[in-house]
Order: sequence, then structure tokens, then C-alpha cells
Amino acid sequence: MELGRRGCLGMLAGCLILAGCTSSRSEPATASSSVQPPTAALSAQPRHTDWSDAVVYFVIVDRFADGAADNNVEVDVAQPGYFHGGDLVGLTARLDEIADLGVTAIWITPVVDNIDGFVTGAGFPDWAYHGYWAEDFHALDERFGTEAELQAFVDACHARGIAVLLDVVYNHAGYDAGYIEDPKFRPWLRVYGECGDDDLTMCVGGLPDWRTELPEVADWLLDTHIPLAERVGLDGFRLDTVKHVGHPFWQRHRALTREHLGGDFFLLGEVWGGDPDVLDPYFENDEMDAGFDFSFAGSVAAWVQGRGRTIAFDRYLERRHRTRDGYHLAHYLSSHDVETLPSVLGGDWALYRLAVALQMTTVGIPVMYYGEEVGRLGGQWPDNRSDHPWGDLGVKPGAGLERDEDLRAFVTEMVGIRRAHPALSRGAYRGLSNDGDVLVFAREHAGADTVVVALNRGRAAASVTVDAPAEWSGRSVRDHIGVEEMTVEADGRLALDMPPLSVRVMTAK
Repeated sequence: MELGRRGCLGMLAGCLILAGCTSSRSEPATASSSVQPPTAALSAQPRHTDWSDAVVYFVIVDRFADGAADNNVEVDVAQPGYFHGGDLVGLTARLDEIADLGVTAIWITPVVDNIDGFVTGAGFPDWAYHGYWAEDFHALDERFGTEAELQAFVDACHARGIAVLLDVVYNHAGYDAGYIEDPKFRPWLRVYGECGDDDLTMCVGGLPDWRTELPEVADWLLDTHIPLAERVGLDGFRLDTVKHVGHPFWQRHRALTREHLGGDFFLLGEVWGGDPDVLDPYFENDEMDAGFDFSFAGSVAAWVQGRGRTIAFDRYLERRHRTRDGYHLAHYLSSHDVETLPSVLGGDWALYRLAVALQMTTVGIPVMYYGEEVGRLGGQWPDNRSDHPWGDLGVKPGAGLERDEDLRAFVTEMVGIRRAHPALSRGAYRGLSNDGDVLVFAREHAGADTVVVALNRGRAAASVTVDAPAEWSGRSVRDHIGVEEMTVEADGRLALDMPPLSVRVMTAK
């Protein structure tokens, strides 16, 4: 979600510079959608068979890599609110930077045509580099790339076995988008004095709010993103501002994506403040496959910083397994809407490594935020959207920004461990020790090896002895982080020496 940061509401002079606001307007749809069935080519595209095992990488297209200089408009890398030049061409050219981490899916920010001007409420010119302020839902923004370039990106991802999730927005248009002045669309929008106070009728951040409760509006919106997904072979949508659109819309959306894009087309929803309980009504009605667990980053940050008892954190991790069968939580450490975790931790990368280890050994779909794997500190908005660091590789816009290759190696190792051991993504949770600064738990799944995870958040060494899984009796144990071997004692106990700020991920040999 891109929360609006506008200095004034209404059509007031000076709020926005907008060019060409009524050009290339699409005609309203009739009551029945014109979405067409999928092509054979789309049906043949690789898709995840089980998103339980997915690891997602989230990237703001404009902040990653600049591959086509001829689409750079209003680019100024020194200004946080300007475009920085990243595009689909650059993302495709540098795709191995992401693929080599071992991720299975990439989520990219919206690429529809966005407003041409900026808003000023933030105290500086704030452009639509993030893609959430649509000007024309039926066109792509040339500053990000063409449809052919989006197709090339999707094809390159599929060639690497990576699924693509496109961020889509059904709730609102951009500030002062041309739709407001178009008599064909004006009745479909709530603006300014027409906005309500509840989730469904409020104008999020002062943005023009589509009246998605009207069938003709729903038809028109559904006929924007679904055909694009068909043409380029997308694997799913990340759904923006879900709670600001009603359940009937999402149920119809689900039915149409299944009908036209296939039953395995994945829907990941942003229900602000979501957790297993908040998300369950959307799962109960099968409106989406997964939702973001907004509780995770804060809970992890508190525990690794020594705030709160380990026993309480242990119980929290166990509760996350109570999600409805067949549906998923998606948990991030940082996002584009909140202060980045490295910043919250004060740049303490040892604590961040503990957080990464928790993210990769916990139930749900891990969502990695671009650049943090190489030490992008970020910060509060707008610094949480800083450029991807490229070091001496010379890639704009983040050329020269320092990279931490050791951190990248650790993150890659943790992704690899998660993917190699299905118990970490699908297994049940069993706490083994939760005293003091050391947390030890087992992840167990039928037909897969049991994994025991131990973390010491303390700045002093600690020792703990736990009951090893029954099947480990008499076997040696391998720690996949330190490649150290241990032995389960004759009484079935496993003694662990935990250095300060350390993690062990163990399986029996």
C-alpha cells in the first residue's frame, strides 16, 4: 500500500502538476466482463505446485537497476521522492542477482501508467516511482517499461524456475488522475468530500476511491489486470489495500482468475494489520491463497533485541501454525510501508542475521525485501525505499553503494537450508526450550527429516540441554550453519553450546 502524503485535498492549485490527464481514456465496460480464456501458451507456463515451500523476493522496480536510459523521465537519484531510473529492462538484465539467492518467486511493484506529476504533502516533490498512483489502468508506464519488456522479464524468470507476482491495485486511482475529470468515470469514484469513515468508503491517503461495490465498476477493474496477466503469463497477483474493498469483489475476482488464469494462479493479499485471525474471513470464503502477517516483523525485532520473555515468543511462533488448512501466512522483516528492520535494529547486522534465521525456519512464506541481503540499511519512509546497493559493479541507480557479501552468503545459505528441508516450511512446531535468551524448537513433518533450530539472542555464551527428537537416539547431529557435528546422549538428550548471537539449524545424519 502506498499511503498518500498529500499536503491538501481537493482540486486545489499547486497540489499536483498533471499532464495529459484526459488522453488515452478507456471506455467503461458493460455489465459482463470481456476477459477472455487463457491461451495454450499461458497454460504451459511453469507455476508453483505448492506455495508452502515458496520464498519470495520483493523489489521496487524503480529502485533496482536502470537498464534503459531512454525511459528516464524526472530522474534524480539524489532526491528521495523522484524516479531513480530502475526499469524492467534493468531488472531482467540483473535477474541473476536475485535468482542466485535461491528464491522461488519475485513480487514486483505495479507497472500500470502512473500520474505524470508529483505531490508535495511530504515536504518535497513525491513522484509515483512506486507505481501505486495509477493514471491509466489499461496502459503500462513507459518509465518502467513496455508490455514486451514485462513479457521478457516473466519469460526470464520462468526460465530460472521463478514465479512472478505483479502488484495490482483495485481500490484507488492516483491523485488527480484524469478519471476524475472524465464524465464517464467520475460517478465511479469517491473523492474528497464524498469519502466515508469506514474501511470500504474511506479514501485511503486522500486518493480517489473506486466504488467497487458497483457491478459496472467491478467489471471494468477486473477487465484491466486479468487480461494483462493472461498475455504475459503471470503466476499471481499481490493484492493491494484488500480490506478497503468488499468481500463480494474479492470472491468474484477469485472466480474470474480461476476461470481465466487457472486454478493455480496465486493471490497474496495485503490486509493491513493482518494476522491469522484477521485473515481468516478471507480464507474462509476462498478469496485469496495467502495474506501478510503484520505481526511477525515487530515480534521478531522485539525478541532479538531482548525485549520480552523467550517463553512468550515461543508461544507466538506456535500460534502462527493455527492458520486455516490450505492457506498461508506471508511474513516479512521489512517492507516499503514501514521502517526497515536493519534500521529498527540500529544497523546491528548480527541481530539481523538472527531475524533472517527465524524468518527462514518459521511457518509461512518468507518475503525478502530487496537489498537487505547485501546490507541495505534503509530506514523510515522514504529511506525504506532507497536504492539497491551495487558496490563497484557500476549498476545505476545504486552504483557505488556498499555491499556486504558475507551477509548475502548467509542469507543464501538460510534460503538453501529452508528449501532443502520441507519440515521448515510445512512441519509442525514443537518448543524444546524457552528459558533465558535461548530458544530451541523442532519442526517436524511426516516423511521429512526433523529439523531442530536453536537461537541465542544474548551477548554472552549459553548452554542448554534439550530432549532430542526420539528418532535421533544414538545418531550424530549436523549443524548446517557451522557444519559442526554433535552426538545425542544415551538418555536421548542433546547438549548445545550456543555462542553469543548465534543460530544452529540441525538435522540427524
